[in-house]
Amino acid sequence: MDFLKHIKEFKPTSWSINNKTSVYIFTILITLTGLSIFISIPKEQYPDIVIPTIFVSTIYPEGANPEDIEKLITKPIENQLKSINGIKRVTSRSVPNLSLVTVEFNTDVETAEAKQKVSDAVDKAKNDLPTDLDQDPQIQEVDISEQPIMQVNIVGDLPLTQLNKYAEDLEDKIEGLKEITRVDVIGAPKREVQVNIDLYKMQMSGFSFSDIENAIAGQNVNISAGELRINELRRTLRVIGEFKNVSDIENILVRSFRGNTAFLRDIATVTDGFEEKQDYARLDGKAVITLSIIKRAGQNLIEASEKIVAITDEYQRTKLPPGAGIVITGDTADQTKVQLNDLINTVILGFLFVFFILLFFMGLESAFFVALAVPLSTMVAFLFMPSLGFTLNIMVLFSLLLALGIIVDDAIVVIENTHRIFHQNPAIDIRTAAKAAAGEVFAPVLAGTLTTIAPFFPLLFWPGIAGKFMKFLPMTLIITLFASLFVAFIMNPVFAVDTMKREDAVRKSKLRRTLRPMAIFGVFALFSYLAGSLLMGNLAMVLVASVPVYIFVIQPIAEGFQATVWPSFIRGYQKMLHFLIYRRGMPYVAIFGTVVLLFLSIGFFIASNPKVEFFPEGQPNFTYVYCKLPVGTDASVTDSLTKLIEKKVYEVIGEDNPYVKSVITNVGIGAGDPMDPDRVVTPHKSKVAVAFVPFEKRGDFNTAETLNKIRENIKGIPGAEISVEKEPSGPPVGKPITIEIGGDDYEIMAGIQTEVINKIAQAGIEGIEDLRSDLVRNKPEILINVDVPKAQADGLSSAQIVLDIRKALFGSEASKFRDAEEDEDTPIMVRLDPVYRDRLEDLMNMEIAFMDMGSGMFKQVPISAYATIEYTTTFTGINRKGFRRVVTLGSNVLSGYNANEIVGQINQVISTLDLPEGYDVRMTGEQEDQAETTGFLGSAFLGALALMFLIMVTQFNSGSKPFIIFSTVLFSLIGVFLGHAITGMTMSIIMTGVGIFALSGIVIRNGILLLEFADVLQQRGVPFKEAIIEAGTTRITPVFLTAICSIAGLVPLAIGLNMSFSSLLTTGHAHFYLGGDNVAFWGPLAWTMIFGLIVATFLTLLVVPCMLYAYESFRKGLSNLLGRTRAPRKERSIEEYVSE
Repeated sequence: MDFLKHIKEFKPTSWSINNKTSVYIFTILITLTGLSIFISIPKEQYPDIVIPTIFVSTIYPEGANPEDIEKLITKPIENQLKSINGIKRVTSRSVPNLSLVTVEFNTDVETAEAKQKVSDAVDKAKNDLPTDLDQDPQIQEVDISEQPIMQVNIVGDLPLTQLNKYAEDLEDKIEGLKEITRVDVIGAPKREVQVNIDLYKMQMSGFSFSDIENAIAGQNVNISAGELRINELRRTLRVIGEFKNVSDIENILVRSFRGNTAFLRDIATVTDGFEEKQDYARLDGKAVITLSIIKRAGQNLIEASEKIVAITDEYQRTKLPPGAGIVITGDTADQTKVQLNDLINTVILGFLFVFFILLFFMGLESAFFVALAVPLSTMVAFLFMPSLGFTLNIMVLFSLLLALGIIVDDAIVVIENTHRIFHQNPAIDIRTAAKAAAGEVFAPVLAGTLTTIAPFFPLLFWPGIAGKFMKFLPMTLIITLFASLFVAFIMNPVFAVDTMKREDAVRKSKLRRTLRPMAIFGVFALFSYLAGSLLMGNLAMVLVASVPVYIFVIQPIAEGFQATVWPSFIRGYQKMLHFLIYRRGMPYVAIFGTVVLLFLSIGFFIASNPKVEFFPEGQPNFTYVYCKLPVGTDASVTDSLTKLIEKKVYEVIGEDNPYVKSVITNVGIGAGDPMDPDRVVTPHKSKVAVAFVPFEKRGDFNTAETLNKIRENIKGIPGAEISVEKEPSGPPVGKPITIEIGGDDYEIMAGIQTEVINKIAQAGIEGIEDLRSDLVRNKPEILINVDVPKAQADGLSSAQIVLDIRKALFGSEASKFRDAEEDEDTPIMVRLDPVYRDRLEDLMNMEIAFMDMGSGMFKQVPISAYATIEYTTTFTGINRKGFRRVVTLGSNVLSGYNANEIVGQINQVISTLDLPEGYDVRMTGEQEDQAETTGFLGSAFLGALALMFLIMVTQFNSGSKPFIIFSTVLFSLIGVFLGHAITGMTMSIIMTGVGIFALSGIVIRNGILLLEFADVLQQRGVPFKEAIIEAGTTRITPVFLTAICSIAGLVPLAIGLNMSFSSLLTTGHAHFYLGGDNVAFWGPLAWTMIFGLIVATFLTLLVVPCMLYAYESFRKGLSNLLGRTRAPRKERSIEEYVSE
């Protein structure tokens, strides 16, 4: 019992052992609550990201060109924004009639605060803005989660007008869901009563646009005229004069200021038709009405999808006539379900791998309760997620998968130490052994857990969009790892007390040990089947079948492994360690050899010229072909060109490709960049979206190759800016190649742009898809130059001329026509007849009605009397960044090329430019984000090391030993560099960086376990050489298990091993396949940890003892040299210590 003199109990563990019933009840409550939260928590593919970015959009109705918009609106707003604190960058775009200013704040600024600051600045700028704005600048915030989650397409042989009625009905039903923000309708014809004026008849009759508008508005009324008291009752008087049909509009009498009168039908044609089409939608080449569904932030994506599917199914069954149908495309919930289910099944698979490994090392009971730490820690973590605003997304699920091998570390150490103390000390009972084991390892386990958490703590302060996206990983890991500490010291000791027996006490007949659990599982299966749960019943039957397999097959093998194989391995390791420690000079040889290997691995890695990417990318599930024509292009022209693009897409994928789910085309609405806050129709833009079947069903079909073929096939279409993209994965970033030219004069910047493009072409840089500029000076423009002095002398303003031209071309809404049958208001638009609308000479001959200042009489004079015309071209838009003009060249990188290598070559070209003063050229976009992220990760890693150093200094009360452990982190990079160099794997800046963070925590934890026990042995009088060897021999099991369990938990994800356990247990089909989105996304992180752990584990077990020996030898030598000697410690052999 002398052994117990050296042991201190950990009081919370002792309390839990003494109050086992409370612990069991508490465990059940945690499990049930955690499961309830898991079921109810919102589920989505990626986390909702709130970006403190504010957009200011201002519409100018006077037909101003981009230069005017920049001068009159954009610059005044930017000038007021300069004084705001917390702004990261300000960008703007000035296009005809529109100014769009984007204000991006630092991520520590709340969105509401950012919006208020911008609103205040815009209020100050209003004094400097034009006074003739139709409306104030619109201020809105970015919600990156407000993306379409699916498209509901109304298809059929019916006219689009009829399909639109069903679409509007469905729109109302879907928008009524709490999960939905809005529904955008695309491709629907919009009803309009058109009053098309015959220009010359109107002028011959002496009428103006205002006369016609006033006549229509004055007759179409339904208003209250007051109240009348009749027989002591008050009755409301209402004047009813609303149009009942189009004939009513035709027959109204128009009167001019001169007293002329005419029926409207005599000077105009009135038709009940549709407004000029500004948007189109097609599904697989056929016209449809598309409902683009936008989800509300924080709502359950999968639940929203299921509700919409239920609504559309019922609507199709009960409301749609024969010949009409509903087709859902682009349902992101499908992909989300696949990714979430794959990750959940990967967690289960990793758990089974870990459990099987523990089974061989620790036996069934210990392995089971150690493995139980995984679900219990996860359930504890789920308790905190709702209060933190978490959703269940791939970031959270992967964090749990990453924690899988780490969670069991604490339980392994506690249970393994309990097993060792209990079986090495026959005189003590299991309660005492469990208390003693927990007390002995609590300090190193706590230190190990804290050092595992420490690398993730700085990641909580990751700036930018990438930080907002990645923060869920460290938060989930920190919560889960603290939960694992709680489970290891509160729950696991209780389980050990009730299940751990001495070997001679558990010797029972194999038959008895087989029948009892089989009977229990069999009864459970029976009740499950009776309750209708096929899944639980089949699971129980699998357990029934596994009992004899374990007892008669696996257990003998495991016992043999524990009795012979593993002890032989430990003895071999002990001999190796003895050779290294006792053989003169060998510790230094081992250390020097490791350092040399580190430098060789770095050199090999650099020589292999690894491909580097910012965020990992896999095969696309969607391919998007974006088309942009010059601003002002008519939607019908855009649609015609888009049909050509569709044709070229079908040339690649074929008409009936089983691997293509759908091809959806949008022109106008829904065709632009999803990050563009401008919700207005963009008739010069279009998008063709190709949706592929899930990865599992593709076989050898490679969607990345298909994307490249589409990209190659659409080249050469003139007059359009066309790009082919895949769906984004991870946080939004710029193009991999983005070149910014900054300055003030667009003409000079255009020359620099041409020089850059030419020099890049001359350099023969390969891998650039298509370097395109946002500086386009080919927008045709007609200038109407007003003779202002002459017009003012007669009392005519430029604004009057512009207003009448806008009315003639675009029309003005005179009133609303209410259709009683349709119960809807239709605008009555007054404009010139199409015959005159597109003829410039007719427009210039259009007469303007005004009051002559000299005679005081109303006059009608043609525009040509006061204005001349000029044909020219202008820029399609002016972009600004950092309060000055910029021109941007951008391109994607072709598949198979190294983006970083291409960027390096472009930077060499840029360095040769001879730029005028005040102008510069630099790389931005993804490179800018990459530089920011790389800089942060470097700083965060140093911060993590400092935090871990403080923890270890507290643990060892030494400033030297932490450096020994730190060296293992550095040496673990040998595995990372060699692994990437040998396999040729692409290195992801973010994922590889986070993998190194996670790796460092595990490596340091193992180092602490080893060095801490060596310290304990030395404090108990064991000579330091023997203490080093014994520490390695004793701690090899938890160190090795920690590493191998972490690796086992990551292997399914690293190799893309996917299967469905629920399907396997219910249908017998496992849906087994390799690859997929998760391995593409998380594979780089998983392999980084696996490569590093393989090397770091052997270094921890071999090199760390050598470094400890070298440190102790150096310390003693230095003390002897300086004449400082410690009082001799009473030493005992390791045999004496063990026997005690």
